[in-house]
Amino acid sequence: MTDGRRREGGRHAASLARPYAWTAGRTRPRVELAVEALVETTPEGRTAPYSPTDPLAAVTQLCLHQRSVAEVAAHLGVPLGVARVLVGDLLAAGQVSVRDTLTADASFDERNDLLERVLSGLRAL
Repeated sequence: MTDGRRREGGRHAASLARPYAWTAGRTRPRVELAVEALVETTPEGRTAPYSPTDPLAAVTQLCLHQRSVAEVAAHLGVPLGVARVLVGDLLAAGQVSVRDTLTADASFDERNDLLERVLSGLRAL
């Protein structure tokens, strides 16, 4: 067995399973969220009870200042799908607001510029 993940006794698989336990195995959010969409905690989210073991609370703390969905995933160390599900749940609960950064008629240059900014932000982590 040359696969390092197998030799490590399944630790890699376990580390990926944990975030999906946070979403009860869901991989799709309740609403479509672009990776560059900006997430910010609402006043309701700011007053919600905080628990250091609650991933939803971690997202509301991260988003006290606007962050993209991609940044939320990177900060939490979870796959993008998990971050989208968590943000979608918080959006449905009114604890975060989400603002799209581009309109449907955005130009190629606007889209390219946005992707560059997202990548730059992720590299800074």
